[in-house]
Amino acid sequence: MKVLVIGGGAREHALCRSLSLDPAVSALHCAPGNAGIAEVAELHPVDALDGAAVTALAQRLEAGLVVVGPEAPLVAGVADAVRAAGIPVFGPSGEAALLEGSKAFAKDVMAGAGVPTARSYVCTNPAEVDEALDAFGAPYVVKDDGLAAGKGVVVTDDVTAARAHANACERVVIEEFLDGPEVSLFAITDGTTVVPLQPAQDFKRALDGDAGPNTGGMGAYSPLPWADPELVQEVLDTVLQPTVDEMRKRGTTFSGLLYAGLAITGRGVRVIEFNARFGDPETQVVLARLRTPLAGVLLAAATGTLADLEPLRWSDEAAVTVVIASHNYPDTPRTGDPITGLDAVAAQDAPYAYVLHAGTKRDGAEGPVVSAGGRVLSVTATGSDLTQARERAYTAVGRIGLDGSQHRTDIAAKAAAES
Repeated sequence: MKVLVIGGGAREHALCRSLSLDPAVSALHCAPGNAGIAEVAELHPVDALDGAAVTALAQRLEAGLVVVGPEAPLVAGVADAVRAAGIPVFGPSGEAALLEGSKAFAKDVMAGAGVPTARSYVCTNPAEVDEALDAFGAPYVVKDDGLAAGKGVVVTDDVTAARAHANACERVVIEEFLDGPEVSLFAITDGTTVVPLQPAQDFKRALDGDAGPNTGGMGAYSPLPWADPELVQEVLDTVLQPTVDEMRKRGTTFSGLLYAGLAITGRGVRVIEFNARFGDPETQVVLARLRTPLAGVLLAAATGTLADLEPLRWSDEAAVTVVIASHNYPDTPRTGDPITGLDAVAAQDAPYAYVLHAGTKRDGAEGPVVSAGGRVLSVTATGSDLTQARERAYTAVGRIGLDGSQHRTDIAAKAAAES
């Protein structure tokens, strides 16, 4: 099978790495990719938001499967264009991707499906914003209704900051604060059958101790030794399957990756948000533990045959990923800085630790790899438990040089200490 992956971040590098290890994959392509993905896939330039261009590329490459990684192309309907050309595609339609593209739409679907979530108000003017903020009180949870690259959510005790964020958005969802630890649970679905993956936890705040601003994610780990062993089944029964069933009833079948961001509250599991694609950086640790070859699973979802799939096989090992970010991330990050130490990690830490590229590029055809975004690298490691996986990940992080870079030092520390 020839596979084309759309995107160019660490999530896509993790997908490409897993696909490159699948003996069923005869050729692997990625567009536009990055400097790290170039080591496992052939790169092609493309406007990822242009469905016609992506379809034409897939046809030229004779792709038997197209995997759309990021949310923006999905919401733009890129999967629809590829699907209309008769090419199997892993990713929901533009209409179904509104589960991520509109927080208000997701709340409406959850209400119809009876899915437990936070109480909320949808606001479109300052008066409605003030009313909602007063109704819930601190901590204030304010979410841009549309896509915001993981930075559209503000959680704060400062009502002025909450109001400012809300009024900067065209439409905003303000909701009650959900206490308790957060869990990310992915599920692969063909619109009827739902196959959950293993849960992970990510770290949104920029600084140690969950301080600093929200980011797209600074690290993640899996499994979750503190989680109820029945959690995955409970979420499948109360969240994932009802949501997929509700979408199908509405005539908007959701096929692809349904990502549930969850809070384990004192009143039970509550959905914080849905995403319509693999999450970053959780994908890095979840795929590190998946033993079933990936291409066949994604193709089954794309062709409506997930019910025929054997149960997924998982490693008992733990996985940890640590994100190395540019100077000044998540504000205006500095780019163009050379990255050193990549060869050292490959030589000294493989196969237990490896580097997945996010915001990188080559400075010229034969030049050095340089930073090209806010989150630059995801250093991922596996081990017999979280303690060993952490040690291996941070050893590898220590070999990487990137001027002015930042990373958290406490990814999975608490879970490792308690397990």
